[in-house]
Amino acid sequence: MIFVTENDLLWLPARELVELQRRREVSAREILDAHLAQIDAVNPKVNAIITLAEDRARQLAARADSAAVRGELLGPLHGLPVAHKDLAPTKGIRTTYGSKLYADHVPDHDALVVEQLVHAGAVTVGKTNVPEFGAGIQSTNELFGPTRNPYDLKLTAGGSSGGAAAAVATGMVVIADGGDTGGSLRNPATFCNVVGLRPSVGSIPMWPANDPFAPLSIQGPIGRTVDDVALQMSVLTRADPRSPWGLGDPSRFRAGLEYDFSDVPVAWSPDLGGQLAVDDAVRTAMGPVYDALTGISGKVGVAAPDMTGADEAFRTLRGWYRALNYGDRYAAHPESFGTRVRQDIEHGLATTSAGLMRAHKLRGQLFQRFAAFTGTYRYLVTVTTQVLPWSADQLWPERIGSTRSENYLDCMRSMYWFTVLGVPALSVPAGFTRDGLPVGVQIVGRSGDDIGVLRLARQIERTLGAGLRRPPVAVPLRGGDTGGRRGGGTGGTRLTG
Repeated sequence: MIFVTENDLLWLPARELVELQRRREVSAREILDAHLAQIDAVNPKVNAIITLAEDRARQLAARADSAAVRGELLGPLHGLPVAHKDLAPTKGIRTTYGSKLYADHVPDHDALVVEQLVHAGAVTVGKTNVPEFGAGIQSTNELFGPTRNPYDLKLTAGGSSGGAAAAVATGMVVIADGGDTGGSLRNPATFCNVVGLRPSVGSIPMWPANDPFAPLSIQGPIGRTVDDVALQMSVLTRADPRSPWGLGDPSRFRAGLEYDFSDVPVAWSPDLGGQLAVDDAVRTAMGPVYDALTGISGKVGVAAPDMTGADEAFRTLRGWYRALNYGDRYAAHPESFGTRVRQDIEHGLATTSAGLMRAHKLRGQLFQRFAAFTGTYRYLVTVTTQVLPWSADQLWPERIGSTRSENYLDCMRSMYWFTVLGVPALSVPAGFTRDGLPVGVQIVGRSGDDIGVLRLARQIERTLGAGLRRPPVAVPLRGGDTGGRRGGGTGGTRLTG
């Protein structure tokens, strides 16, 4: 017999929640009720979940409880509340893509990422906010407005998976899916003090997709801990015949995260050897990271790969893919597209075959240089974001250190330079500024070594402990205070097996 409070159900790690259900010490419906109460209390402040699917959630929670009564688990994510990014189609649940064109759009199918999570037992509670068609580092659009940072409501939660990161950070859901092209999993993870992994290209199958072989955009997990993210990877990497990507055997992510890095060479460079402009406040907050690394590895060096050509390669390829995905709709309804998406599409439409060939050649050269670099240093540790969260009313920050920003991509170089390489890149909480804003550190590894990146991140997470600081907006539920919880009940529930 144990005593579990609603507050426990909001913050326990994913595997512990699943184990409590396996032992029938808590039910999926009780977990769901606690999270719906948190949504009622917190979402009006942060605007992370823009479509709530309570009926669907209750059906899926009941399904999980029925299986538990039979002595079964539906999968590794049994009974865990999850929210899906509003770029992923959800059958019977409004999916807007952050666009006025799709304000009332209800798909007749689920995206593969949604299928995978629900098949593994997760409980869909709703959709998370995004910028229009995912174009932006600030999760705002004309339909729903901005998602706000749970550590300072005046500021942005980042993007494009800002709604997902804010929902996880505030205990509204246990896990969330996101997507990453230029940093959309990593940037909001940093701003909201959670963990976001952009996996290696080829590790996660994606459907639907206009170009199933496209290597730039990829889906991935967000969680409060590195282990929560690893657990999702054990589900999301399962191969599917509708996609050429995916691992035939994702069991590597169930093998555990403990590893001895004492003899593993690790490179540390917060500004990539001066190639990046970085705000002074970010540098200062990252101060403890180097000492943490030297306690993890006995072979830490200050070094960075040569990233020459990454800007041109990424911006050319990104514009081309924007035109591929949205060019037809833009031609039919140009007035319905915002400035950020319009510029991206027009850039892609203007791309010549010579420009596209040059971008691919630059990317190949970059990859070979990075492969040589990781032959010396197995992992690179650097900043995730070059800037701190800025006003939720601005689309991007005006400056990066002393450098003026011309558009929203300028402050994303620290992330999209590694997008071009197709390698795993993960953001893990690293510390806070004097004003209490979170800062994350980015770990980049060799192509296919996602588990190694997760293992190093787990060591950093354990050493620094920054992810344990909860956002002030996520006021914990107290005994007897339902916080608006649907179904009522008390703050604490005594549960027996």
